[in-house]
Amino acid sequence: MQHCGMHFEELKPQERAFYSTVLNLLNRSGIPYLVGGAYAFACYTGIVRHTKDIDIFVRPDDVIRTLHILDDAGYKTEFTFSHWLGKAYNGENFIDIIFGSGNGIAIVDDLWFEHAVPDTMMEIPVKLCPPEEIIWSKALIMERERYDGADVAHLLRAQAERIDWQRLLMRLGSFWRVLLSHLVLFGFIYPSERQRIPQWVMDELLERLRKEMEMPSPQEKICQGTLISREQYLPDIEQLGYKDARLSLGTMTQAQIANWTADIEEHER
Repeated sequence: MQHCGMHFEELKPQERAFYSTVLNLLNRSGIPYLVGGAYAFACYTGIVRHTKDIDIFVRPDDVIRTLHILDDAGYKTEFTFSHWLGKAYNGENFIDIIFGSGNGIAIVDDLWFEHAVPDTMMEIPVKLCPPEEIIWSKALIMERERYDGADVAHLLRAQAERIDWQRLLMRLGSFWRVLLSHLVLFGFIYPSERQRIPQWVMDELLERLRKEMEMPSPQEKICQGTLISREQYLPDIEQLGYKDARLSLGTMTQAQIANWTADIEEHER
């Protein structure tokens, strides 16, 4: 793993104090957590992005307790979305408390912690989200305003030889076409690096594609586009008669989908 290159000395004193206080609080609480977001991305790729937040990942069963600890410490907290996200604020700065993903797929489970990577952040011991789980969650983000394919490509370029490909295949599961699309794009983005993707992985995915192409198409009209974009495939659900894969797969409730959809307008104001 590369040096993170995150220059915390460039943060304002109140920002640094907020982040370090939160990390120390969580360490003392005993709640298992992982650091992801821009910090973990920088550690794995060497690409630094300065943001006003830190992403903390916890198991779903620990999110309420985490928010209570930060609330008791005097920070404003909210359970933003019941299927994946809470927040803690200190002025303009905030911490994202993440326990899943907006599409209801990448739930934080024990494997995140079993394969976590030890690190030191602002001289505080932490553990980072594994690159495989980061790729899993980012591979399914293809919004009009946010496409994480470049992050996936950069992670592959930096970590290809260290990735547990069997686990990554397991994580994508029935969404293996999404992984194949990213691997095909990787070879386009980095022609000189394409051999770093194991041949057996490409063979496996292309064989799945060949077999699927020989099978009859499913009769049920279902749109899985809602798993990669909460907005761009709403016409398919609302006007064209397709079933929402988020409901069909049992990953989200109708109320959670409605709340997640309503947030689109909030961000467009």
